[in-house]
Amino acid sequence: MSKPTGDGTKLIALNRKARHFYELLDFLEAGLSLTGSEVKSLRQGMVNFKDGYVRLRDGAATLCGVHISPYKSASVMDQHDPERERPLLLHAHQIAAWQAKVEQKGLTVVPVRLYFKAGRVKLEIALAKGKNVHDRRDALKERDLDREAARARAEYK
Repeated sequence: MSKPTGDGTKLIALNRKARHFYELLDFLEAGLSLTGSEVKSLRQGMVNFKDGYVRLRDGAATLCGVHISPYKSASVMDQHDPERERPLLLHAHQIAAWQAKVEQKGLTVVPVRLYFKAGRVKLEIALAKGKNVHDRRDALKERDLDREAARARAEYK
């Protein structure tokens, strides 16, 4: 199920792996072109980012690799393909700017979170740079040290 947040949005899913594997540089909110059964599945939280990414090609952006499970109560004719590419609703100048950055700097575009905003499904995407293995290990060590320090402060009080 979607979870309400303090800013009037309902969180559907969060891509936790994105922050682990990538350094997120810039964010953008995009709309999604979906079928009715996909929206109903999203209301039930039946989505998996797994290896999802955004493809920028020919002035269009599409969401690829994200699995939205079929809605069980929909008829056979209304079922959607769970792995289909879904068009993103962005302005042409936004797509062009990000496409130039991806081509020049070797960056990628990853989905970060999926949420409802004013009854519409929105996707937060990020311009990202891949982390090396040692960078990921350093981030884990840093997080563990911060956690231990917080525990020590809590015990001291």
